[in-house]
Amino acid sequence: MDEIEAGKQKFLDVVKAIDGAVQVVIPVTPSNSMFLISVTKGANRKFMTVPEDDIIDLPTDAGILAKVTKTVRDAIAAL
Repeated sequence: MDEIEAGKQKFLDVVKAIDGAVQVVIPVTPSNSMFLISVTKGANRKFMTVPEDDIIDLPTDAGILAKVTKTVRDAIAAL
């Protein structure tokens, strides 16, 4: 598994730990070094941008993990 795939899997794990009912769509490739990620619960959808470097470092960097987890929590709370 390459770095991006490992980061995407960690991102999905973070989302499922917060709310297992949320559906996530992560693009295959980033655009301008950013991933535009969709989170959906029921009829509600939010988009968040996550830098490619943050996705790559997500499995190994606790600081990045904390930052991304907060972003995900805020997006899910807004659903």
